[in-house]
Amino acid sequence: MEDKVLAHYLEFGLFTYPGLYEDYLKTLPDNVQELGLLLRKNFIHRTTLDAGNIGTNADLKYGDMTKVPWYRQAEDDNLATTAAMLAEFFHRDQKGLTMERKVEDKLVLTCRYVSILMASILKAKKIPARVRAGFAGYFEGQKVAWDHWITQYWNKTEQRWITMDVDGSLHRTGFNMYDIPEGLFDWSADAWLAVREGGNGDYFNNAGGFKGLITIAWQLFYDFHCLMNSEILYLHHPELAMLQNFPKNSEDKLKEIDELARFMKNPDENFEKLQSIWDTKKEFRLLKGALL
Repeated sequence: MEDKVLAHYLEFGLFTYPGLYEDYLKTLPDNVQELGLLLRKNFIHRTTLDAGNIGTNADLKYGDMTKVPWYRQAEDDNLATTAAMLAEFFHRDQKGLTMERKVEDKLVLTCRYVSILMASILKAKKIPARVRAGFAGYFEGQKVAWDHWITQYWNKTEQRWITMDVDGSLHRTGFNMYDIPEGLFDWSADAWLAVREGGNGDYFNNAGGFKGLITIAWQLFYDFHCLMNSEILYLHHPELAMLQNFPKNSEDKLKEIDELARFMKNPDENFEKLQSIWDTKKEFRLLKGALL
């Protein structure tokens, strides 16, 4: 692995920058699984809150949802950055990240946020890390792959990226969620190219009720921005990937996205090419949505 690539993933971005909490992050567990469990004990996923004490939470491993205040809603749009999440953790409990956090004081956030915080902590500990956006079809009982965000970190000893799913780590999957075997997580670039070549687009779904190529396009551009240390909000897309615009893309434009996806299949090998696209191709970098 080239030093410049690893140096890039040691850098904080807008969303992973911990601000005045950087020294605090260095005090957290060094063991990745201990750290992941600590993070998971401080979050509630919005679907868990909605479902209550059934399904994956029938054993109350995420806490008793009846104790969560009735007015608590998903907080994704309010706590977009690591610094914001950490501030609210301390606001609700002065111990910060703690295994003893009361369920009523947990943050209601989804996989993007868990992945960002995990990457931020690893960067603070001088471990190269990056957030990735793609699809997970490995949870028990699933017949399709759902949009999902995870974290990778560089293992210096083994000289490889290790892929882990902290958000889903308490679910049953039959493998180590802190070292996901190759081929189980569907990278967005692979999904895009497979469907463009005639694969089943309906296999790839998102929580908003969409499936197919547009859903993959959203994950592809999320992942591209993540590779550039910019873990953008769900609300934001390049203009050509917005719901009303995507069907209008010409075949030539889709082929440009094909090229991006081919580079993203091997992001370290093609790092300079991806950076060049990031620095020059405005329509892949500039975003629309919400107030943008």
